[in-house]
Amino acid sequence: MTVQSDSLVHVYTENGITTVTLNQPEKRNSLSMAMLERLSEVFTALEADEECRVVVLAASGKVFCAGHDLREMREQFNRHEFQQALFRQCAKVMQQVVNLPRPVIARVAGVATAAGCQLVASCDLAVAESGARFATPGVNIGLFCSTPMVALSRNVSRKHAMEMLLTGEMIGAERAEQIGLLNRVVDAETLDETVYSLARTIADKSAYTVKTGKTAFYRQLEMPLEQAYEYTAEIMASNMAACDAQEGIAAFLDKREPDWQDR
Repeated sequence: MTVQSDSLVHVYTENGITTVTLNQPEKRNSLSMAMLERLSEVFTALEADEECRVVVLAASGKVFCAGHDLREMREQFNRHEFQQALFRQCAKVMQQVVNLPRPVIARVAGVATAAGCQLVASCDLAVAESGARFATPGVNIGLFCSTPMVALSRNVSRKHAMEMLLTGEMIGAERAEQIGLLNRVVDAETLDETVYSLARTIADKSAYTVKTGKTAFYRQLEMPLEQAYEYTAEIMASNMAACDAQEGIAAFLDKREPDWQDR
C-alpha cells in the first residue's frame, strides 16, 4: 500500500489500483495552474509505477471539478502568455490521461463543468452517481469551451456535443450516459462498489495486454478504415508473440487460470 497526500492531490495505491483524488473541495477542485502542474507530476510518476495497474480519478467534496479557476484567470486578464500556458498545461494533462499506459476510470460525484467535464471525457471509463451533473457552460460567460470541446467531441456525437457547447446547459447523469459521456450511472451508495469492482476486473488482466490495447485503441481512432485495419493487424501479430498472449491462450485451452507475467 502506498499513500501520498498534499493540499492539492491525494494518491493512494492498493492491490494494483491507484486512486488519484482532487483534494481542494474549498475551491471546487478547480484546475488552477498549480493543480494542473501537480496532476501532471502525478501522471508522469504513474507511467513508471509498476505497482499501478488501473487508475481511479476521484474528487473530495461535493463538486468533482468546476473547471478552471476563474478567479486566477481574472487576475491574469492582461497576461496573454499566462492564458496560453494555462490552456497548454491543461491540454498536456488531458493527453497524459489518454496516453497513460494504465486505464483511467473517472469516479464522478457531484458536478463536473467546463474543464472538469473535459477531464471526465478524457478518462477511458467513467462512472457517476445518479445525482451527478455535467456542463460545458463557457458560452454563458463569453468564453467558449474550446479545449473541453476536444475531449467532449471525441466521446459523444457531434450534435450532442454541440448542444452542450452552444447552450451551456447542465445535463443529468442519466442523460450523460445516454449520449456516451458515462459508462454507468449508479446510486450514490453503490458508487465506490461499482467503480472498484470495475477497476479490480481490469487490474486482474495482463498489464502488458491492457497497455497494448489502450494504446492501439486511441491510435486507430484517428486513422482511415484501411489504415486502421493494417495497423491493428500488425499490433495483434506482435501481441501474439508476447509471453502473456501465449500463456493466456494455453490457460484457456487447458481450462485453468492464467499466470500473467505482464510481458
